[in-house]
Parts: sequence; structure tokens; C-alpha cells
Amino acid sequence: MSAGQVLGANIRAFREQRGLSLSELARRSSIAKGTLSQLESGSGNPTIETVFSLSNALDVPVSELVTERTPPDVVLVRSSDVEVLSSNAVDLRLMRRMDIGDTVLEIYDQRVRPGATQTTEGHPGKEHVLVTSGKLRVGPTDKPYELGPGDYVCFPGSLPHLYETVDGEVRSVLVLEYPKH
Repeated sequence: MSAGQVLGANIRAFREQRGLSLSELARRSSIAKGTLSQLESGSGNPTIETVFSLSNALDVPVSELVTERTPPDVVLVRSSDVEVLSSNAVDLRLMRRMDIGDTVLEIYDQRVRPGATQTTEGHPGKEHVLVTSGKLRVGPTDKPYELGPGDYVCFPGSLPHLYETVDGEVRSVLVLEYPKH
């Protein structure tokens, strides 16, 4: 199944599980009904903002929307096989989702492009960021942190927050930690 088909099937399953019409999900997510219809059919090209809006509207972690659930003992993920979610400043690849007790962890390969700022109003859980190359300004919009290679920060995802480069492209690992619903 393609990444678009997985996303579409998951959106529809969660929408129906919650008894939501397409119109109600459009209202809750601030995404046009036609766009949602395209996404559910497996077509369309969602942005990071679209996927996060759906995650919030459906009250599920992003990984619930973009991954097919399988229980393998060994997991190998090739970056070339993973769909990229992009915004004006950030490219994300979901590499792994793990359910650990009452917690869901999502591990992302993250690239932040210079010259633009990614802002998010907030979402459930915590964000863990480990910079592998470049300098990154990240964290709550009112008090972001500046990280270099090898630096790590964890902050509440519920706060409005930002990602922006300080000098050139940044590569990092992003781990989203959510309570399991």
C-alpha cells in the first residue's frame, strides 16, 4: 500500500470510528472537505500542517495516520522508502512508531531548511530534538533554545513552538512522545 493510501485509509477509519462526517472533520481540522475527500481516496499531497491538523482533530498521534501497523521483531526502514512530509521550512520522515505501555513514541528524520521558520500552535505530548548537523533554534516561541551538533532539548509540544536554522541546513532527530489513547 502506498503512503497516500495508508494515510487515506487511516483518516477514514478514525473518522468513522469517531462517528464524524467528512464535513465535521473538515470543520474540526480547518481543512477543506474536498481536500479531505482527496486524502481519503489516497490522492493528494498533504503538508506537515495538514497531517498535524488531522492528528489534532482526530485526537491521535501523527504516526497513527501515516503508518501501517505491523508487529515485526526486526524493523529495517530505508529513508528512500519513506514518504516525506514537508512544510515551508521542515521535511520529516517518520522512521518508526513504538507503543510502550501508555506512551507512543514517533521517531522522525528531520531536515530544517534555511531561510524559513516553521511554527506550530501546539499538540499533545512532548518533543525531543537531537541535532546531528547545523545550528537550530527550536522550542517555545517565546523562549527558543539554540542547539548545535550533539545538543538535545525536550519541551512540551502543547506550547506554541518553532523550528528555524541559525546558519545553513540542519539535520536532526525528532522524537514525539504522546500519551496513548
